[in-house]
Amino acid sequence: MEIIGYLASILIGISLGLIGGGGSILTVPVLVYLFHVEPVLATAYSLFIVGSSSLVGAWPKYKQGFVNLKTAIIFGIPSIVSVYLTRKFLVPAIPNEIANMDGFAITKSLLMMMLFAILMVAASFSMIRSKTNKEEVAEGEQNFNYPMILLEGALVGVLTGLVGAGGGFLIIPALVMLSKLPMKQAVGTSLLIIAAKSLIGFTGDLGNRTIDWTLLLSVTALAIAGIFIGDKLSKRIDGNKLKTGFGWFVLVMGIYIIAQQLFFPTGGGGH
Repeated sequence: MEIIGYLASILIGISLGLIGGGGSILTVPVLVYLFHVEPVLATAYSLFIVGSSSLVGAWPKYKQGFVNLKTAIIFGIPSIVSVYLTRKFLVPAIPNEIANMDGFAITKSLLMMMLFAILMVAASFSMIRSKTNKEEVAEGEQNFNYPMILLEGALVGVLTGLVGAGGGFLIIPALVMLSKLPMKQAVGTSLLIIAAKSLIGFTGDLGNRTIDWTLLLSVTALAIAGIFIGDKLSKRIDGNKLKTGFGWFVLVMGIYIIAQQLFFPTGGGGH
């Protein structure tokens, strides 16, 4: 299982390199089902893995001029604050057993995995539906819808904090619609935002949990290697077809996790 887990770690990076996102949606299932990391801890590990990979992925985009720093700061600050507070205070405050209905216990782990699976299903639809690159928005004066950007940034931060996913599929449309960024800039900028909020969010866990650094750094290193492979492949493969295929895969995974959690709620053992 662990060997499959390490191979899957490379795939996380490849998907980030190929389609600029989606990798984070695989990280928690890989950690929970292949490495048997307890779900709440898996969301913390995921923040570190996704944050580090996105930071590496953002660098070439920055050099190509596809990172809008002003937008990254305006969207990133509320996101970073809310993800840190969520990990530091909200997640530890959720009781291990939330409710019990006729012998069916709704636990913190179950809640996290269900939330995550719902997010996967939502992400899959945005990947399957994504139209062929409506690439460039007319280059004009950027108009920032500040209240909406701050609100969306804060909401994405809370969601990231709860489920450990980067939320690129929420950030990219927001940057295109609210900040009027061209698509390529939105992808590059979102990588920088994801990196900052995920890594700072992870620091919120440091006092609360024991971290298995060997596992965490191995998976991170493989995901980063995957990004470079994905980046090379992206020059030869049509990203839109890939994105649709990946969307279907994520949809199946999301449904599998929902079924697994509801009918066989044992998964996710614990390192």
